[in-house]
Parts: sequence; C-alpha cells; structure tokens
Amino acid sequence: MSNLLKENIKIAFGSIKTQILRTSLTIIIIAIGITALVGILTVVSALENTISSDFASMGANTFNINRYENTVKQQGGDEREIINPIISYPEAVAFKNKYNFPLSQTSLSFKATSIAEVKFEAQKTDPEISVIGVDEYFVTNSGLETSSGRNFNNFDISNNNYVCVVGSDFEKGLLKDVNPINKTISIRGARFKVIGVLKEKGSTFGNSQDLRVLIPIQVARSLFTAPNINYNLSVMVNNKEFLEQATDNAISTMRSIRKLSPIKDNNFGVVRSDDLINRILSITQYLGWASWVIGIITILGSSIALMNIMIVSVTERTREIGVRKALGAKRSTVAIQFFIETLLIGQLGGLAGIIFGILIGYGIASALSFAFVIPWGAIFAAFLTSFIVAIVSGLYPAIKAAVLDPIEALRYE
Repeated sequence: MSNLLKENIKIAFGSIKTQILRTSLTIIIIAIGITALVGILTVVSALENTISSDFASMGANTFNINRYENTVKQQGGDEREIINPIISYPEAVAFKNKYNFPLSQTSLSFKATSIAEVKFEAQKTDPEISVIGVDEYFVTNSGLETSSGRNFNNFDISNNNYVCVVGSDFEKGLLKDVNPINKTISIRGARFKVIGVLKEKGSTFGNSQDLRVLIPIQVARSLFTAPNINYNLSVMVNNKEFLEQATDNAISTMRSIRKLSPIKDNNFGVVRSDDLINRILSITQYLGWASWVIGIITILGSSIALMNIMIVSVTERTREIGVRKALGAKRSTVAIQFFIETLLIGQLGGLAGIIFGILIGYGIASALSFAFVIPWGAIFAAFLTSFIVAIVSGLYPAIKAAVLDPIEALRYE
C-alpha cells in the first residue's frame, strides 16, 4: 500500500512538472485566497493580543469610575448623547474617603496635559509629553511596574514632594547615557527629582504609553490649572471573588456623593477591566468574519480553477488512463492518483498562502505596533480550507478518470 502511495505521489509530481505554467497559476490563485484569509486573521490575532496585554495588566480585580461608560443611550427609539457631569476633585476625594470596602485600595488621578515640554540640563523634549497627577496607588492599580528606582510612597504624596516617575522612553531620549534616578528634570519651570522609571509598555493604536511623567497629584493641580478638570478613580480589590460586591458598593457610594434619588440613573460610568477587554474583543470578531468572507470568495474562484485544470489533465491523459486500465489498474487506483495530484496542488497553494499571509500580517502588525503572535488558528484554518478545496475540486475529475472505458480511452487521439 505504501509503495502504491509513493508511486502515485511520484506520478503526481511528474504530471505537475509537465504542465508547470497552468499548475503555477492555479497555485497562485489558491495562495491569494489563503493569503487574504491568513493575513487578516494574523492581524486580528495581533490586535487581540495587544488589547489583552494592555488591559489584562490592569488585573481582573480592578474597576474604574469614569465620567462615561458609553456615549449614547436609547430613549424613545432615538439615540441621544449622554452628558454626564465631570468627576470633580471634591467628589473624587469624597469617594476616596467614604469608600471603605475591605481589602481594597482606591487611586485618584487626572491627566494634567498631553503637550508638556520636559527639560534636562541644556536639552529638552518636543511638546508631546503627557503629565499625570497621581497618588501612591496609581502605579499598582494601573498594572504598571518600575524597571529601576521606586514608586511613590505615602510620604511623597502627603508632603507634595517634587518627585516624579518617568516613562521608559526617557531612557532612550532625554535621559539616555545617564542613570535617570535622582536626576532633576524641569516641567513648566518646576524642578522634579526622578525617583523611578516605568517598564516599557509600547504603543496602543499609535499612542505611546512611555512618553509620560507621573507627579504627585497636588503638585500637578498647582502647576496645571484649568476649568472642569475630570478626575479618574480606580479601585483594586485584593480578592477577585469580592469584585462584584466591591463594584456595587462603589456605585452606591458615588450615587450618595452625587445625591441621586433611587429613580434616577447613574450619571457616571463604572468599567471593570475584564468587561472592557471582552467588549473590545467582541468587536474584533467582525474582522475575523470579514476575513472568512474575503477568503471564501477568493477560494471559490481557486476551486473552479483547480477543478478546471484537473478536468483538462484528465482529458489530455485519456490514453494514459486507458493504458493503465488495460494493464489492470482498478478504478480506485486511477481515482486516487488524480486525487493525490489535486491534493498536492491544493496544499502547495495553501502553504504558499500561509507563508505570504503571515508575512503580510506581521508587516501590518509591526507597522501598527501590535504585539505579533503566530496565528496557529489561522494556519490550521488555512490547511483545512486548502484541503477541502482540493477534495471538492478533485472529486469530479477523479470520478471522470475512474469511469473511463479502457477501450474508448485507448482510441482517444
């Protein structure tokens, strides 16, 4: 049996070589469909991996109290924009003081600016640095870590010390070739001692998370004054099992601070980190469906092309089939021979499509700063798809070759 299989494979390769141009075109057509499928699925996988990495670092036991949870709300069949009041500083402080859920810690922060210019000695950055006012719990609640130095402590925050923690890009730019710890940088004329450097986080959708400076919140409030500043609250619960209770307690506390009556809806948003991940990842499934639609349409064309080349092959080799049958070849033997040839062409196209698809997906993922992962699911789907294409395309030609009458086939010119 193994010898027969080897012989059929050898014959199939010989046939492919004799009609190399048609076979190459068919392989290219199949590869295009597989490339589209694998390429899009690779990008989707990279996007999902990036989102999961970015948000999962916050921990599954963290939730935020924001100004908004979503942007539109249904009312009477029409959509209207929700206009929630900002979370003011007095409200944020009141929440932090009143919220006393066991084994939890609450972080208070706000984004002071995203266009700061930072100076070190005679050098300065472009005005593209984000400055965030934080407390001692911000780094841990946000899933951040320091690569060198230390985090803020209660003494730093309580005494409004002019200290800061900087993003990892400062080690590549303004503070390169020096040890950043205990160096002094200047922001809006105020001098800050660097006490820590954050681990690299990379970019999300083109926005760098490493070009930022964290400073004590009261210091930030004194340097960056603006009307209607919105503050952010983040709560981390030590035990995930109590996350639901902690969230309900936080909603009750915030409603009490805002003096909302029982019949009124929340005018603030509560977003759990795991809910946010699931919500965003649910959107990416549409991209996966789109890749399948594009791939199936292209693969349908490649199936027709592959079937056509195999029918032509059967016609051209009618006398050869007749000779084989006259020498005692069974119908199944002839059918298997053409099936193997079809499978080889299909798998060659699938392999080429997988290689090009991964390369294209990697290129797009790298350009968009997504965390690339090898898309094993896409590779398996591509192999399965090319296998199905080969079976469907090779079925009719194989049957046609198997049922040929040997006498008529030998007469064929």
